[in-house]
Amino acid sequence: MTITVHRLTYYPVKGCAGTTVDSAHVLGTGLEHDRTFMVVDAADGAFRSQRTHPAMAAVRVGVLDGGAALGLSAEDVEPLRLDVDPDGPRREVSMFDRPLGEAVDQGDEIAEWFSDVLGAKSRLVRVAPGFDRDGWGDTPGKVNFADAHAVLIASTASLDDLNTRITAGGDAAPVPMDRFRPNIVLTGDDEPHFEDRVRRMAIGSVELAHSVRAMRCAVPMVDQATGHRAGPEPIRTLSTYRREPEYGNKVSFGAKNAVVREGVVSVGDAVEVTEWLDA
Repeated sequence: MTITVHRLTYYPVKGCAGTTVDSAHVLGTGLEHDRTFMVVDAADGAFRSQRTHPAMAAVRVGVLDGGAALGLSAEDVEPLRLDVDPDGPRREVSMFDRPLGEAVDQGDEIAEWFSDVLGAKSRLVRVAPGFDRDGWGDTPGKVNFADAHAVLIASTASLDDLNTRITAGGDAAPVPMDRFRPNIVLTGDDEPHFEDRVRRMAIGSVELAHSVRAMRCAVPMVDQATGHRAGPEPIRTLSTYRREPEYGNKVSFGAKNAVVREGVVSVGDAVEVTEWLDA
């Protein structure tokens, strides 16, 4: 059975809507343009997330001119084009109460725009030149402003199995894949969560290696189209069969990977699993 790439998505601004593409360059920190920008609290530089600001999900971000500009839109505000400042004024930022060092502030206009959208004083920052952040897990790798890992992988088999369980009771609707915000969606293997067992894989000219299973918080309960909370699914159902005792009994869905060889990956590419975790 041939496993292939079903969908590719990068998220230019952490926590905001993704961009689905047919092909992507994959750098050491993940898909090109992925989580290069981050919205932070204007007062202390702490990152903003759908966990506390679900409206971020409905902020649409387009990468323009090869990354020289961004086009942003959201409900009830005027669209904005941002000319990116790659190496300007810096500010200290943090994630999960851990300092990340300095990031490049993108100015007052976009800060006011995000403050209006989120109803909280915010700034937009970009990774600074020379930014160097380690991930963790079996293969740590490098990462930009993603939570801790370069590439999140999920499979259609995992989602199909989850939705079968969700709808079995008759009182809940299936959830779409975007609730889990994966970078690469795989298809072609009928075994749910086979992606958990892949230690190393080659896709196109890219090679990826397993870091950790993806622990899930409240974000999958946010409707990614509207930016509104729509729980308790899928977390309610995941909690019945995907709890991870070694991670504080959190639930998991998908696998996080490090990039061990950069290159290009495209929808339809065959996936060669070169090593399994349980082999």
